[in-house]
Amino acid sequence: MSRLDSFIRRMTAQKILLERIAEWIAPVAGPVLELGLGNGRTFDHLREILPGREIFAFDRNLYCHPSCVPDDHHMIVGEIRETLEFCGPRIGAKAALIHCDLGSGDPTTDLATCAWLSPLIDRHLGPGGYVLSGLQLDLDGFDPMDLPEGIRPGRYHLYRKHG
Repeated sequence: MSRLDSFIRRMTAQKILLERIAEWIAPVAGPVLELGLGNGRTFDHLREILPGREIFAFDRNLYCHPSCVPDDHHMIVGEIRETLEFCGPRIGAKAALIHCDLGSGDPTTDLATCAWLSPLIDRHLGPGGYVLSGLQLDLDGFDPMDLPEGIRPGRYHLYRKHG
């Protein structure tokens, strides 16, 4: 499969999953945390499908299109490992959804990321909240969820926190 075809399938899967989760989190209080703003495509889509829901974006630098930059309060710049650790007072509530787009493509780096990321997700996600991640996470107290038909297992990982 070409890299373009792979990218299109990944983006299609992401769109399907985010839109499904947007329906599921309707009764769940709390903001959305977007870990890895990148070029802002996902943040922009989250704004569209979750109007009125606070969305906090995290990244080490801003690389996104100017129309996709969150306001200063909702953009948290710095190493995510450090900023996520201390963001509680700023975000003000446990999240309803945490979307993680932090995979590096390097298996060792991704394992290290999962080791620090999993406990931080547990700390910042509220009961009944959802996690969508490109990385397989080790989350006690969460149920892994089946992906919709047509999305290749392992492309994304979906979890729901007990609550």
